[in-house]
Amino acid sequence: MELFQVRRRLQQLLIVLYVASMLGACSMVIGPFLNDRTIESNSGRALAQVTNVGSFRTTVDFQDENGIYHSPATGLLYPTGLGQGQRVWVNYAKSDPDLVKVEGREWTLSIIPALSVGAVATGVWAVLWLGVGRIGRRSENSQ
Repeated sequence: MELFQVRRRLQQLLIVLYVASMLGACSMVIGPFLNDRTIESNSGRALAQVTNVGSFRTTVDFQDENGIYHSPATGLLYPTGLGQGQRVWVNYAKSDPDLVKVEGREWTLSIIPALSVGAVATGVWAVLWLGVGRIGRRSENSQ
């Protein structure tokens, strides 16, 4: 395979990976927006107790308006700053009580992390793009 073809294939791979990372960053905002919309369309309110604060999820226990206890396996949306044993008001979707968020917190909290992911991906992509562009340039210029 010629050096030009290798460079071309690497550039195509970088474009695909960059587009995938940008789609991931967009989904970091779209997902929370859709979750909030689902919760707001048929919302319930409850006082929940934080049962666990972990690296990947914060879990709570709460009782819905029918007296049924819930402990969502996927955890609580927007749990920043909560501690184990703390009591906090939550909103949940009555149609899906496992979809629960801290009251007063919105999908807009996901914008800054998504922009950060996009910025880092753009920086890494730019460095790699320039690096791949240099492949074979010296040999092409000397001929």
